[in-house]
Amino acid sequence: MPREAETPVRVTITPDGPLLLPGPVEVTCPDGTVVTSRRFTVALCVCRRSRAYPWCDTSHRRRTRSTGDDR
Repeated sequence: MPREAETPVRVTITPDGPLLLPGPVEVTCPDGTVVTSRRFTVALCVCRRSRAYPWCDTSHRRRTRSTGDDR
């Protein structure tokens, strides 16, 4: 579906989190599958930990800290 050239899509980059886009969106996955979300705001996974990939399921929050401190 073509968009009007003067209407940009706003993408929000969040620190250590997903890309936030205004919905609805269609995403073409690496295997060629096209998935659609009709939500008002869509969170796209960028860490690839999500079990609902390409949608973010907040798996990025469950990573372990590696500080090298053995206390």
